Amino acid sequence: MAKKKLVVLTGAGISAESGLKTFRDSDGLWNGYNIEDVATPRAWRKDMKLVLEFYNMRRRDVAAANPNAAHIILAGLEEQFEVHIITQNIDDLHERAGSTNVLHLHGEIFKMRSERSEEFVYEIREDILHGQTAEDGAQLRPHIVWFEEAVPMIEPAAELASMADIFVVVGTSLAVYPAAGLINVAPRAIPKFIVDKRVPYTSAIYNLTAIEQPATEGMVLLREKLKEIM
Repeated sequence: MAKKKLVVLTGAGISAESGLKTFRDSDGLWNGYNIEDVATPRAWRKDMKLVLEFYNMRRRDVAAANPNAAHIILAGLEEQFEVHIITQNIDDLHERAGSTNVLHLHGEIFKMRSERSEEFVYEIREDILHGQTAEDGAQLRPHIVWFEEAVPMIEPAAELASMADIFVVVGTSLAVYPAAGLINVAPRAIPKFIVDKRVPYTSAIYNLTAIEQPATEGMVLLREKLKEIM
């Protein structure tokens, strides 16, 4: 019998439990940086060196972090389900935990690309340097979708959501669009679950079970609930 298709949307809350800072901390800053100064095309044009420095620091932070219990549980669910993870996170913690189908909506911290063309994308583990160029001669930038930029992976993500047998949201406030709209693309009648320490307003979503817990604790409860609908 074919496995049920479990589509999971993950956000900053799952990475936060591995010690990675989020954009939505209470002070409105990210490690002391304003979002507008480091994560927009305008910021890049204004101060390329500052943006590179910020993402180089984030790359080092991700390299030092480890997958947590929530990442590991999601990877383990591949034994019972056809699991597809759509993540808003730019880290590689899902992959390191063992998940094999991961779609990154907002880019990947361990990749860089030409500022002129998305055709030239490269792996990067060290720092990206000012003056370091792609094959087309353009400055290399983080392969990240910044605020105010289009989200090119949203269409394949929506297609995955539309084919789900079960849809799960983990560690996201459903405040960042277009990612937040994916739960509305999933078939209306299928079981849906949200795991977050602060579950947002969701009463308009049909057939939804809310688990108001941090990702690591909530995923333990979710795993038990999924056993009932395998």
